[in-house]
Amino acid sequence: MDYFWIRTLLHYSMHLVFPLGIAYLLFPGNWKKAYFIMLGTMLVDADHLLSTPMFSAHRSSINFHPLHTYWAIGFYFLLLFFRGVPRMVGVGLLFHMFTDWIDSLWL
Repeated sequence: MDYFWIRTLLHYSMHLVFPLGIAYLLFPGNWKKAYFIMLGTMLVDADHLLSTPMFSAHRSSINFHPLHTYWAIGFYFLLLFFRGVPRMVGVGLLFHMFTDWIDSLWL
């Protein structure tokens, strides 16, 4: 049985809906700003344009695309030690990497 639709629904829910809850929980006084910043961290997927093919359902993004490498993830982790917008960006990027890692478990 093909479960690709469940994988797709989970993946995009984690990219679009879950950050709303994360923003509300972690940044209650500034949750709207945090949510839109976290949505903006989706621009990290621009590095998919550098690969051929750009999308492959049978390939993990983690440690394949330049902005999805372990080095980049380490940098995103360091952003958590700052206050304000850098922390929001760090949370958004790390959750993005977590989402892509969850997606790779289906492979």
